[in-house]
Amino acid sequence: MSNPTASELKEIASNAAIINGFEVVDIEMVNHSIPLSIQVNVRHRDPEKEVTVDDCAFLSQPIDEAFQNSSTINQPFTLEISSEGIGEFLTKDRDFQTFKGFPVEVTYLDFKKVEQQKKGLLLGKSEDDLQINQKGRINQIPIKDVLRVRLTTSSG
Repeated sequence: MSNPTASELKEIASNAAIINGFEVVDIEMVNHSIPLSIQVNVRHRDPEKEVTVDDCAFLSQPIDEAFQNSSTINQPFTLEISSEGIGEFLTKDRDFQTFKGFPVEVTYLDFKKVEQQKKGLLLGKSEDDLQINQKGRINQIPIKDVLRVRLTTSSG
């Protein structure tokens, strides 16, 4: 499936999650699995609350129904709902401050709207750009094109 499908699914899942007090952090489609696997990472809208197993089970039904009622997916799929975990993905401004200088993998859309990845050291994030250092070369990626930023090890 193409990236626009993942964006549509994220919007559909987000609408179902918000009504129930959650927000979607990330969505990943595992295309090589049969059936298609859709993994949705969520967090509470209340930052003081942690996502529980019961929360994930609770959210499965409304998100699954929202996917089923849309025309976005036309094949069998499995749905996994999970918490955002301990922070592999940087999502908050605080995360970008905390992990400056750390190795990251940035998934983004290039000018042709094709999904690309770059690895480097996180330099910073502004309202407009994400800056990473790739072997001494500074790369700026427009924030509007960034899909996700994941912490990695220096070896990848």
